[in-house]
Parts: sequence; C-alpha cells; structure tokens
Amino acid sequence: MIKLAALDIAGTTVAEDNHVYRVLAEVVAAHGKPAAEADIRRWMGADKREALAALTGDPSAVEDLHDRFVTSLRAAYEQHPPRPIPGVPQAIAELRESGVRVVLTTGFDRQITDPLLAAIGWRSGVEVDAVVCAVEAGGGRPLPNMIHRAMDLTGVTDPGEVLAAGDTALDVQAGRAARAAMVVGVLSGAQTEAELAAEHPTHIVADVTRLPLFE
Repeated sequence: MIKLAALDIAGTTVAEDNHVYRVLAEVVAAHGKPAAEADIRRWMGADKREALAALTGDPSAVEDLHDRFVTSLRAAYEQHPPRPIPGVPQAIAELRESGVRVVLTTGFDRQITDPLLAAIGWRSGVEVDAVVCAVEAGGGRPLPNMIHRAMDLTGVTDPGEVLAAGDTALDVQAGRAARAAMVVGVLSGAQTEAELAAEHPTHIVADVTRLPLFE
C-alpha cells in the first residue's frame, strides 16, 4: 500500500514553460561557453548548483552563478507566472484524502521554491504535507536523498510504501535509487517518453492525474 507520494515540482506538478532550463542555459553561456542542448538535458531535474558547476566547469563561481540564475528566473516567473498543471491540485487533494501523504521535491532552493509555491497558493502542511529542496537533503537527484527526507518527514520507513514521480531521467534514477515501489515518469514536463523509458521506471503516464494510484 502506498503511503507517500514524492512529487517533483517544475514540469510535474507545476507548469513553468521550461523557463528554468532556458535561464540555466543563458547563465552558463554568459559565463563563457554555451552548453550543448544535450548537456542541458542531462542536468534536467538536478540540484541547480550542481548543474551550474558541471556545465560551466567552474565550481569556484557557483554561488555567483546561482545568484544570477535565481535573479533571472524570478524575473522570468514575474513575466510568465507558473501555474499548477491542470487537474493536479485536485489529484493531490484526492491522494491526501485517501490517506497518502504528498511531499514536493525540487532541485530549486528556497529562494525560488517558496515564492513559486506562494504564488500558486500551495502551503506546506495545508495543500501538501511538506516540501523538500535538494540542498536541505544533502544532495540532489539522482541521489535518493530528497525521497529519504520526504519519508523522514512523513514517518514512512518502508520504500515499498513510496511512489516517486517526476518528468526527468534524474527523477526516475532517484526513485529507483530509493527503491520506491512505484517510480513514475510523467510526460507533462521537460523530457520525452524515450528519455524516461531508458531509465526503466515502473510506469510512464501523461501527467500526475494519471498516476497508477488512480487506476
């Protein structure tokens, strides 16, 4: 029986038109050398500091780069506000009403996460049970740390009672690393069915409203 659903934010529960990856690419290019699209795609779903360090090859500049990323992304979100993916608020409410705890996980830190969720009216302990950022969990995807932190916060000790879902290959890798019973790739965000399938999720669905828990 599933007791916890650990759901990614951007592209999985929240639509933000891939501004995060556009801004990431712009910050990397402005630092020196543009990253190939394939390289950007490999870092989709990752902790953004880790992504910036890897994509620029300049770990010493990460904090400055991350500050630029946060400033630019906030500006993008002011012009093009993120919004819940259609049907997802109702799906989350239905999960929680059925006794499944819902925790949001993200490679963003609180500088982005808190205002983003406030703008769409989602509160920890109200619309969702908790929110976990990679930096708070000691590492981002593909490590299972955020899922483990979500388990700690909700008192779930058995990964066989966990569903993990996200829109990137790294989401799937993290779910498998956590040994979650259900590792679900969703097609509402950044990556293709082929990219998700290559990581062997237990399920691939159109979006969170089609999670296997609703079957």
